[in-house]
Amino acid sequence: MTVREERLSAEEYIDFLKHTDLGSQYPKERFHGRIEKLVKTASISLTAREGERLVGVLFGLTDFSYWLFVTDLGVDREFTHRGIGKALLQRAHEIAGGEKDVAVYLVANDKAIPFYEKCGFEKAGDVMTLNKIDWTPFRVE
Repeated sequence: MTVREERLSAEEYIDFLKHTDLGSQYPKERFHGRIEKLVKTASISLTAREGERLVGVLFGLTDFSYWLFVTDLGVDREFTHRGIGKALLQRAHEIAGGEKDVAVYLVANDKAIPFYEKCGFEKAGDVMTLNKIDWTPFRVE
């Protein structure tokens, strides 16, 4: 498995989402256009590949000094429990500035909480949100 910095096309990422549970985090509204922006503008864009097959993706936003917000972390269902998610997190943290300087934040769905806790994450109660977007759930297929 190879982890590297790589920009994906919207089409490749959408195809990847069909093989993960990550797609459920996106609303249906303006899905394709928003994914196109995401893959082009994320501060950190990492992939994990087995040969040519895309098996993991991480997108993050960072100031490269104090914080990293992981917006997306997904692993192909056929490749879970192989250390891919952890390897992506570690590489993103290194790129952002390392554990001595950069704190990592993310929003985890309920199924992913045990994974993040295993990686050393703790639940925090001091995060605030402002969210006025329309949100129609759907499954990427």
